[in-house]
Amino acid sequence: MTKHEIIQILDDWNFWNRDQKTGVSRPIYISRLESLFSSNQVITITGPRRAGKSFVMRQMAKQLINKGHNPKDIMHVNLEDPRFTESGVLFLEKIFETYREYISPQNTPILFLDKIQEIEGFEKWVRMMHELSKAKIIISGSNARILSRELGTLLTGRHLDMEVFPLSFREFLSFNNIALTDKMDLIGKESEIKGALRKYIEYGSFPEVALSEQKKEILLSYFEDVITKDLLRRFNIKKTQDLRAIAKHYLSNISALSTFKSIERSLDMSITSVKSYTGYLEQAYLLFPLKRFSFKVKEQEKSPRKIYAIDTGLCNAVGFRFSENDGRLAENVVFVALKRKQNLNPDMELFYWKDVHHREVDFVIKDGLKVTNLIQVCWNVQDEKTKNRELRSLRKAMEELNVTNAAVITGEIEGEEKLHDNTVKLIPLWKWLLAEEGL
Repeated sequence: MTKHEIIQILDDWNFWNRDQKTGVSRPIYISRLESLFSSNQVITITGPRRAGKSFVMRQMAKQLINKGHNPKDIMHVNLEDPRFTESGVLFLEKIFETYREYISPQNTPILFLDKIQEIEGFEKWVRMMHELSKAKIIISGSNARILSRELGTLLTGRHLDMEVFPLSFREFLSFNNIALTDKMDLIGKESEIKGALRKYIEYGSFPEVALSEQKKEILLSYFEDVITKDLLRRFNIKKTQDLRAIAKHYLSNISALSTFKSIERSLDMSITSVKSYTGYLEQAYLLFPLKRFSFKVKEQEKSPRKIYAIDTGLCNAVGFRFSENDGRLAENVVFVALKRKQNLNPDMELFYWKDVHHREVDFVIKDGLKVTNLIQVCWNVQDEKTKNRELRSLRKAMEELNVTNAAVITGEIEGEEKLHDNTVKLIPLWKWLLAEEGL
């Protein structure tokens, strides 16, 4: 490619000669990026494909410009742009040289390198640029490759990480023009919020899906992109149908206990393939495993794991659907909310709890050395038999783990239940989600 062709493409992505679309603001991530930007480190932005990383980058670039940076000191490049006909580290250097020659930045350039996983060997180039102080660098990628062992080795002590998730419930409300400023809004807009929650559970929380009418079509295309671009191509997988089968199995069985052996029997697939494909799906941020709580690490590793998906919309679009699935979908929503919170608190750990009598609590929250909270998701607590079963499990876990804070997240019911000397709060899912974000 000629430098003239390269600069024409770069001009389409940057604020040099025109304003750019920055989408709906996501202030939590911008605030986090500003904090990281003040350090002398490479910043890596990871997360699932289509979670909004590119728009967060644009919003950050716009924020820097609003705070006085010259637009010409900032270069944003989407390395997945199909108009780029070259690849590799030499091409990355060629892009940078073209930018310097045509745009002439006056200060240390700030580089936003989006979809960096498209460049083989980018790690060494990023390290060279950082060590020579040639640029301030923010990179993004949609799979765990940019946090791989190679990157960790080459940039040890030189990079800080931020994960971008699909929309939180409050962000989802904002995308749907439901503004909440204080707790009074929760009263006045309760019916709107509940209606939005149904959509949040049904179609998930990817930004583009939230704004589009073609929700299922987009979700199916996301799934295909993850399978083909993030997995088949990267790991050179030959048995395409096996990978799809295991992905659909997990998306159809969210929050269920799972072992590699059980999947081996269910799908008639070698346990080696099951382990490999599961690991790939986790690297692509499609799935997350949750370990059983135990004071013994060996027991944690040997016990079955619960599998959750990044998005309930994907579960509904791709997985096998069955009636009365609301409880599992709600549990998945709670897990992702907790995972989002965990990303901001490195001392926080998540587990499920289960005893020898098969009593189970959905989420154990450990902060530092201490278990601080237990959460049970029970969508239909009107059923007394179901409610009593869930409360019995919760009471046993509170006694065993010496925990006094516990909650049952419900579909509609709000109130309190006494468990001996402790009080357990019953809170509707929509209220719990917003309380987690400060409302």
